[in-house]
Amino acid sequence: MRRRDFISLLGGAAVAWPLSAAAQQSTNRKRLAIFSPAEPSADLHEHSKTKAWRALFAELRRFGQIEGQNLKVERYGREQNTSGPEALATEVVRSNPDVIYVIGPDAVIFKKLTSRIPIVVITGDPVKWGLAESLAHPGGNFTGASIDAGPSIHGKRIALLREMVPKMSKLGCLALRSHWNGPTAGPLIHAAAEAAGLPLAVSLVEFGASEADYRAAVESISRDGANAVMVVPSPETFQNSTWIAKLLGDAKLPAIFSFTESVEAGGLMAYSFDLIELNKRAANNIDAILRGARPGDIPIYQVTKYELSINLKTAKQLGLSVPPALVASADTVIE
Repeated sequence: MRRRDFISLLGGAAVAWPLSAAAQQSTNRKRLAIFSPAEPSADLHEHSKTKAWRALFAELRRFGQIEGQNLKVERYGREQNTSGPEALATEVVRSNPDVIYVIGPDAVIFKKLTSRIPIVVITGDPVKWGLAESLAHPGGNFTGASIDAGPSIHGKRIALLREMVPKMSKLGCLALRSHWNGPTAGPLIHAAAEAAGLPLAVSLVEFGASEADYRAAVESISRDGANAVMVVPSPETFQNSTWIAKLLGDAKLPAIFSFTESVEAGGLMAYSFDLIELNKRAANNIDAILRGARPGDIPIYQVTKYELSINLKTAKQLGLSVPPALVASADTVIE
């Protein structure tokens, strides 16, 4: 072989090798699908405005799961949700990712669609929803965290709201219809309100509700005579915290939420779990599954720690005098 031909051949191999290596790296990337149809896809990123999502990606990076390198992230958010959550979930399963991450009651949709793809969830009681055999031994293709602390959590929120509004005589509930009509939220809140001797004024919104829909729901609660409100947790009400807080403030209705972020958005108070911590735990589960662990062998974490947040500025706007003992017991006070 002539020297020129040898150099030409070597140069071609040198060019081909990194291209081949890059193609192989791309092929070897694991695929994570994030399903959160109430949130904009732009929020489901490492540089999200939402602290919880930033925490998820930071923790994945700490474990060596880095988007764009060895991890491909496929986002299914509000923009993709043109035909409803069930159709979108079907699309996710059809794409056959290595793991699916789901927050909220929509996790139950995936139960009907796949028993094979690993799914990490943050949801209500996964045993009651039929997603797991038990928290300690899920047994199927689901793992993650349960935010359902049982009936007592609703009673606790009612007691805190009554401490803030001693003259509360009727409790309004603002909730996503599909969540309220599930096996936990509606029945358990009814039972907690009955135990507290409070009648309910329930107003339900549909998935994808507009600001006008939430305004109508708040007006309905007000017309029904409620003088305080519980905003029932779901990804939908979390995403619309700013709307809801403003509408309730305009209606002069004190309310308790389930997320600290809702209080930061102008809500009066919240008794909440730590969504940042749960996203870190979810990242741990996702990493374990991507490394070969079976979801059914990973215990589901049960939330036990809740934190009280109070927005004193909102309380002043509502004309409320916040009891000093309540302020003293709060984990977060916004002034």
